[in-house]
Amino acid sequence: MATVIRYDERGFGMSDWDVDDFSLAARLSDLETVIDAAGLDRFVLLGMSNGSGPALAYAIAHPERISRLILYGTVCGDPVVRTPDQQAEEDTYQSMIRVGWAKPDPVFRRVFTTVFIPDATEEQMSWFDDLQRMSTSPENAIASRIARQQIDIVDDIPRIAAPTLILQSTGDRSTTFDNAVSVSGLIPGSRLVALDSRNHILLSQEPAWATFIDEVAAFIEPERRRWAASELPLDTLSPREREVLELCADGQSNDEIAETMSLSPRTIERHLSNIYLKLGVSGATARTAAVARYLRER
Repeated sequence: MATVIRYDERGFGMSDWDVDDFSLAARLSDLETVIDAAGLDRFVLLGMSNGSGPALAYAIAHPERISRLILYGTVCGDPVVRTPDQQAEEDTYQSMIRVGWAKPDPVFRRVFTTVFIPDATEEQMSWFDDLQRMSTSPENAIASRIARQQIDIVDDIPRIAAPTLILQSTGDRSTTFDNAVSVSGLIPGSRLVALDSRNHILLSQEPAWATFIDEVAAFIEPERRRWAASELPLDTLSPREREVLELCADGQSNDEIAETMSLSPRTIERHLSNIYLKLGVSGATARTAAVARYLRER
């Protein structure tokens, strides 16, 4: 069992679409904010596709926080350099986004769909056609595409010290297998798993998806055993401590908890200190980490 925390990147999904900075620095800052808000001290980080850039940057900037790193469909870390013909092709792609991304008719988006999931059924392709339009605006799609192609961290990638698993579809046209080979060669001791697929988004019916699941599960198993061994069960909390933690999970402040339980704020603080000690959490994020643990296991 593991807790998975994921988020929509800036400009996409349920995150704010009204943004004008899609730089790697801005995206790294977003990731740092999410991690701190979740109260994570040391954890496994999974960077998939466009999310691999911030994942690599975080592993470089915060090596003490990353116990293991997983990359799928990774960027190579080098800015994209194109021939004139390749640039003309990219200009065409951006024009199709500008003209057809937001239209109900998916004819322009289908070009991108067939790059991402060429082996999908018609139903799956139609689903992805619609998902692209709902995921962001044409302006954001272009701006983020340009920013991703300007990532320049290749010289820093060898500094990544965490055990790293890299998975990549051999026939992926969105992020090529060469990217994975390049990154694998830069990260000391990393392991590269070739997936027999043409799809950037793996499909549940293809064997590559089962391979992906098995490889990731095996890779994080040592961490799961370590977490299980290091965490005291919630049953070690007294009934009063569990009540305090439950009220924390409801969003009450210390003063509100004190009023609810007819105790002094100092007593609540003492209960919280005992809770943090028993659950092995500390620092500015202790309360958030304790609540997250409670919600996960209650």
